[in-house]
This record gives sequence, structure tokens and C-alpha cells, in this order.
Amino acid sequence: MRRLLPLLPVALASGAGLSCVALGLRPADYHPQVDPADFREIIDNAFFPLVPGTVARYVEKEGDETTEREVTVTSDTRVVMGVSCVVVHEAVSTDGVLEEDTTSWFAEDEQGAVWFFGEDTRQIGPDGVVSTEGSWEAGVDGAQPGIVMPGRPEPGEPYRQGYRFGVMEDMAQVVALDRSVTVPAGTYTDCVETSDWSLLEAGSDKKWYAAGVGLVRSESHADVETLVSLTRP
Repeated sequence: MRRLLPLLPVALASGAGLSCVALGLRPADYHPQVDPADFREIIDNAFFPLVPGTVARYVEKEGDETTEREVTVTSDTRVVMGVSCVVVHEAVSTDGVLEEDTTSWFAEDEQGAVWFFGEDTRQIGPDGVVSTEGSWEAGVDGAQPGIVMPGRPEPGEPYRQGYRFGVMEDMAQVVALDRSVTVPAGTYTDCVETSDWSLLEAGSDKKWYAAGVGLVRSESHADVETLVSLTRP
């Protein structure tokens, strides 16, 4: 399951309207214009808030296997393509054994859209061998940032969540705005539902985002991930 944290870009960072470049269905066409002056210092998007000190815990069930994921919004920042990004840390473990350790970088533009600028991921095999092959950074080796949540999500065309050829080719599409979802952390109404997929593999995920919370549920044909607790500063 693709976890991130990954919706319709109502505008590019430059303020331009939706276009074939924004959709970026062809890699050669996807070159969003990023102006650091168009980004804010905080991320307060209703459906993708990233407040430092927030800790979200998820449980993913796939058959008889249960995996735990802890997402921490840190107070750290990282400058990518001249934009100061919030650093988010994710730790994935099974039976207390760490399997994945990832830091990701996000920023919000003046229209309220949250952009994904890359991630440094370490996947740890059962033999202790560490793989970083899923890592990418916008502005490096042709990689480009993408939108993970618009300022005003509406059902519409698919869009890129980020791009690096052969590494990050995730797409998403807003499906609905009025879903109700019950997970261990509670019941949420008026959730944004998205369909998410990668151009590098078969299948797709459904995801639900609640206002003031963020991601609360994600599911594919094989597994389901749910929010079990949320701690705010």
C-alpha cells in the first residue's frame, strides 16, 4: 500500500489555473513552476494539517499480518527547490521490528494546496540490509514536486502527487467529498475520498481524509489501514 502520504491541484504555485501541464499525464509535460515566495510557513490545510508535535498511529492489516505505522510531524524544516518544507517522520514496524524509516517534506502554497517535495526512505530487510531505492527529492535527477491535497478539493481530473522517472509516479483523483468513515480513532463525516495509484504498478488504493485530522483510512484489494490514535500538541 502506498502510504503517503499522498488531490486535484486547483492552481499551480505560480497561481496559474489547471492545465495539461498541471495534470502532467505525460512526463515531458510535467514541469510545475515553483516560486518559494508563493509558499507559507505553516501547513494548515483542513484535510492535510501538519502541526509540529502531532503524532498519528495507524494499523494495517493484510491477511494474518498486522503492521503498525507511526507518523510524527516534527519541528524540523528542510529547504527543497528554495521552499522551506515541514519534515514528517514515519516509522513502520511489525511485531516491534522496524521495517521502514522515512522522512518526507511538505509545503503549503498560498492557495492552501499541500505539495509533496520528496522523501528519504530506508527499507530494512529481515537480514538487516537497508534499501533506499524509493528515495527522491524534487529538483534532483529530474524529480518534480506534486500535490497531495488541494486547498479546496473537488472531484475532477487525475493529477500527479510527485514525479521521478521509475521511482515516484503516483497519481490521484478526488472521488467524493461527503463520505462517513468509522475507524478505531472515531467516526468522521464529510470526508474527502480519493483514488490513488502508481503508474509503476497495478492496482489502486482508496483513501479517506477527515477535516482537522488528515488521513483516517486507506484500503486496497489486499489490506486496510486505519487511524487508531491521534495526539496533538
